[in-house]
Amino acid sequence: MKKLERYLKIKEILDKTYPEAGCSLLYEKPHELLIATILAAQCTDKRVNIITKTLYKKYPDIYAFANAKYDELCEDIKTAGLYKSKAKNIILCAKKIVSDFNGKVPETLEELTSLAGVGRKTAGVVLGDVFNTPSLVIDTHAKRLSKRMGFTKEEEPYKVEKDLARFIPEKDKSIFCHQLVLHGRAFCRARNPLCGECPVREFCKKEGV
Repeated sequence: MKKLERYLKIKEILDKTYPEAGCSLLYEKPHELLIATILAAQCTDKRVNIITKTLYKKYPDIYAFANAKYDELCEDIKTAGLYKSKAKNIILCAKKIVSDFNGKVPETLEELTSLAGVGRKTAGVVLGDVFNTPSLVIDTHAKRLSKRMGFTKEEEPYKVEKDLARFIPEKDKSIFCHQLVLHGRAFCRARNPLCGECPVREFCKKEGV
Protein backbone atom coordinates (compact mmCIF):
# COMPACT_ATOMS: atom_id res chain seq x y z
CA MET A 1 0.00 0.00 0.00
CA LYS A 2 1.44 3.37 -1.05
CA LYS A 3 1.95 6.11 1.54
CA LEU A 4 -0.81 8.34 0.19
CA GLU A 5 -3.29 5.48 0.11
CA ARG A 6 -2.40 4.45 3.67
CA TYR A 7 -2.51 8.08 4.79
CA LEU A 8 -6.03 8.53 3.41
CA LYS A 9 -7.20 5.41 5.24
CA ILE A 10 -5.63 6.57 8.50
CA LYS A 11 -6.90 10.14 8.09
CA GLU A 12 -10.46 8.90 7.59
CA ILE A 13 -10.28 7.02 10.90
CA LEU A 14 -8.66 9.93 12.74
CA ASP A 15 -11.37 12.28 11.44
CA LYS A 16 -13.99 10.06 13.06
CA THR A 17 -11.98 9.46 16.23
CA TYR A 18 -10.98 13.10 16.81
CA PRO A 19 -13.63 15.22 15.03
CA GLU A 20 -12.85 18.33 17.07
CA ALA A 21 -9.05 18.10 16.99
CA GLY A 22 -7.39 21.48 17.34
CA CYS A 23 -4.82 23.42 19.30
CA SER A 24 -4.99 22.61 23.01
CA LEU A 25 -3.21 25.83 24.01
CA LEU A 26 -5.67 28.51 25.10
CA TYR A 27 -5.42 31.95 23.49
CA GLU A 28 -7.48 34.83 22.16
CA LYS A 29 -4.87 36.94 20.34
CA PRO A 30 -2.10 35.93 17.90
CA HIS A 31 0.72 36.91 20.26
CA GLU A 32 -0.85 34.83 23.02
CA LEU A 33 -0.57 31.63 21.00
CA LEU A 34 2.98 32.56 20.00
CA ILE A 35 4.03 33.04 23.62
CA ALA A 36 2.12 29.95 24.79
CA THR A 37 3.92 27.85 22.18
CA ILE A 38 7.30 29.18 23.33
CA LEU A 39 6.34 28.24 26.89
CA ALA A 40 5.22 24.78 25.79
CA ALA A 41 8.75 23.58 24.98
CA GLN A 42 9.35 20.58 27.27
CA CYS A 43 6.22 21.52 29.20
CA THR A 44 2.66 20.19 29.01
CA ASP A 45 -0.07 22.24 27.35
CA LYS A 46 -2.11 21.82 30.51
CA ARG A 47 0.59 23.49 32.60
CA VAL A 48 1.02 26.28 30.04
CA ASN A 49 -2.71 27.01 30.11
CA ILE A 50 -2.55 27.37 33.89
CA ILE A 51 0.35 29.83 33.59
CA THR A 52 -1.13 31.92 30.78
CA LYS A 53 -4.49 32.30 32.51
CA THR A 54 -2.91 34.86 34.85
CA LEU A 55 0.04 35.81 32.62
CA TYR A 56 -2.16 37.39 29.95
CA LYS A 57 -4.01 39.45 32.54
CA LYS A 58 -0.74 40.85 33.86
CA TYR A 59 0.67 41.42 30.36
CA PRO A 60 -2.39 42.29 28.23
CA ASP A 61 -0.59 42.99 24.95
CA ILE A 62 2.68 42.54 23.11
CA TYR A 63 3.92 45.93 24.32
CA ALA A 64 3.56 44.81 27.93
CA PHE A 65 5.72 41.75 27.20
CA ALA A 66 8.28 43.93 25.39
CA ASN A 67 8.57 46.08 28.50
CA ALA A 68 8.49 43.20 31.00
CA LYS A 69 11.21 42.99 33.61
CA TYR A 70 13.27 39.86 33.09
CA ASP A 71 13.45 38.75 36.75
CA GLU A 72 9.74 39.33 37.23
CA LEU A 73 8.79 37.42 34.08
CA CYS A 74 11.03 34.56 35.21
CA GLU A 75 8.95 34.28 38.37
CA ASP A 76 5.70 34.50 36.40
CA ILE A 77 6.60 31.54 34.17
CA LYS A 78 8.85 29.58 36.54
CA THR A 79 6.68 26.44 36.58
CA ALA A 80 7.01 26.08 32.80
CA GLY A 81 10.60 24.86 33.13
CA LEU A 82 13.56 26.35 31.27
CA TYR A 83 12.05 29.61 32.45
CA LYS A 84 15.22 31.71 32.25
CA SER A 85 15.74 31.16 28.54
CA LYS A 86 12.01 31.33 27.86
CA ALA A 87 11.67 34.67 29.67
CA LYS A 88 14.64 36.07 27.73
CA ASN A 89 13.22 34.87 24.41
CA ILE A 90 9.71 36.14 25.12
CA ILE A 91 11.00 39.64 25.88
CA LEU A 92 13.31 39.70 22.84
CA CYS A 93 10.56 38.26 20.65
CA ALA A 94 8.08 40.89 21.82
CA LYS A 95 10.59 43.72 21.35
CA LYS A 96 11.22 42.68 17.74
CA ILE A 97 7.50 42.40 16.99
CA VAL A 98 7.09 45.95 18.29
CA SER A 99 10.14 47.40 16.51
CA ASP A 100 10.04 45.48 13.21
CA PHE A 101 6.39 44.51 12.73
CA ASN A 102 4.44 47.42 14.23
CA GLY A 103 3.29 45.34 17.17
CA LYS A 104 1.66 42.65 15.04
CA VAL A 105 2.70 39.01 14.88
CA PRO A 106 4.16 38.40 11.40
CA GLU A 107 2.39 36.01 9.05
CA THR A 108 5.20 34.23 7.20
CA LEU A 109 7.50 31.39 8.20
CA GLU A 110 10.61 33.43 7.44
CA GLU A 111 9.50 36.38 9.56
CA LEU A 112 8.27 34.24 12.44
CA THR A 113 11.48 32.22 12.63
CA SER A 114 13.45 35.47 12.78
CA LEU A 115 11.98 36.00 16.27
CA ALA A 116 13.82 34.87 19.40
CA GLY A 117 12.71 31.45 20.62
CA VAL A 118 10.70 30.69 17.48
CA GLY A 119 11.63 27.66 15.39
CA ARG A 120 9.75 25.93 12.59
CA LYS A 121 7.51 24.07 15.03
CA THR A 122 6.38 27.18 16.90
CA ALA A 123 5.98 29.10 13.64
CA GLY A 124 3.94 26.26 12.18
CA VAL A 125 1.51 26.29 15.09
CA VAL A 126 0.95 30.04 14.73
CA LEU A 127 0.64 29.87 10.93
CA GLY A 128 -1.87 27.03 11.03
CA ASP A 129 -4.03 28.06 13.97
CA VAL A 130 -3.93 31.86 13.77
CA PHE A 131 -3.42 32.63 10.10
CA ASN A 132 -5.05 29.55 8.53
CA THR A 133 -1.90 28.69 6.62
CA PRO A 134 -1.75 24.87 6.87
CA SER A 135 1.58 23.79 8.29
CA LEU A 136 3.18 20.53 9.37
CA VAL A 137 4.15 20.80 13.03
CA ILE A 138 6.63 18.06 13.87
CA ASP A 139 6.62 17.62 17.63
CA THR A 140 7.52 14.42 19.50
CA HIS A 141 4.09 12.90 18.79
CA ALA A 142 4.16 13.67 15.06
CA LYS A 143 7.68 12.28 14.70
CA ARG A 144 6.95 9.09 16.66
CA LEU A 145 3.65 8.34 14.96
CA SER A 146 4.92 9.18 11.48
CA LYS A 147 7.71 6.63 11.91
CA ARG A 148 5.40 3.96 13.30
CA MET A 149 2.90 4.53 10.51
CA GLY A 150 5.67 4.09 7.96
CA PHE A 151 5.56 7.64 6.60
CA THR A 152 9.22 8.38 7.36
CA LYS A 153 12.41 6.83 8.64
CA GLU A 154 13.95 10.16 9.57
CA GLU A 155 14.76 11.43 13.06
CA GLU A 156 15.33 15.10 12.34
CA PRO A 157 12.02 17.06 12.49
CA TYR A 158 12.73 19.03 9.31
CA LYS A 159 13.39 15.84 7.34
CA VAL A 160 10.22 14.25 8.76
CA GLU A 161 8.32 17.35 7.67
CA LYS A 162 9.73 17.06 4.15
CA ASP A 163 8.74 13.38 3.91
CA LEU A 164 5.16 14.11 5.02
CA ALA A 165 4.88 17.11 2.70
CA ARG A 166 5.40 14.82 -0.29
CA PHE A 167 1.95 13.24 0.03
CA ILE A 168 -0.18 15.01 2.64
CA PRO A 169 -2.64 17.46 1.01
CA GLU A 170 -2.04 21.11 1.91
CA LYS A 171 -5.47 21.48 3.52
CA ASP A 172 -4.83 18.57 5.90
CA LYS A 173 -1.43 19.57 7.26
CA SER A 174 -2.38 21.41 10.46
CA ILE A 175 -5.35 19.29 11.46
CA PHE A 176 -3.46 16.03 10.82
CA CYS A 177 -0.71 17.10 13.22
CA HIS A 178 -3.29 18.01 15.87
CA GLN A 179 -4.83 14.56 15.39
CA LEU A 180 -1.43 12.90 15.79
CA VAL A 181 -0.96 14.66 19.14
CA LEU A 182 -4.33 13.39 20.41
CA HIS A 183 -3.71 9.91 19.04
CA GLY A 184 -0.24 9.85 20.56
CA ARG A 185 -1.67 10.67 23.96
CA ALA A 186 -4.60 8.25 23.73
CA PHE A 187 -3.11 5.20 22.03
CA CYS A 188 0.29 5.54 20.35
CA ARG A 189 2.28 6.33 23.48
CA ALA A 190 6.06 6.42 23.51
CA ARG A 191 6.12 3.61 26.03
CA ASN A 192 3.61 0.78 26.08
CA PRO A 193 1.51 1.87 23.10
CA LEU A 194 -2.02 0.45 23.12
CA CYS A 195 -1.69 -1.27 19.75
CA GLY A 196 -4.39 -3.82 20.51
CA GLU A 197 -6.95 -1.05 20.99
CA CYS A 198 -5.68 1.32 18.30
CA PRO A 199 -8.30 2.21 15.66
CA VAL A 200 -5.65 2.61 12.92
CA ARG A 201 -3.81 -0.62 13.72
CA GLU A 202 -4.84 -2.18 10.41
CA PHE A 203 -2.84 0.43 8.49
CA CYS A 204 0.13 0.88 10.81
CA LYS A 205 3.62 -0.22 9.81
CA LYS A 206 4.44 -0.96 13.43
CA GLU A 207 1.98 -3.82 13.14
CA GLY A 208 3.68 -5.12 10.01
CA VAL A 209 1.31 -3.73 7.37
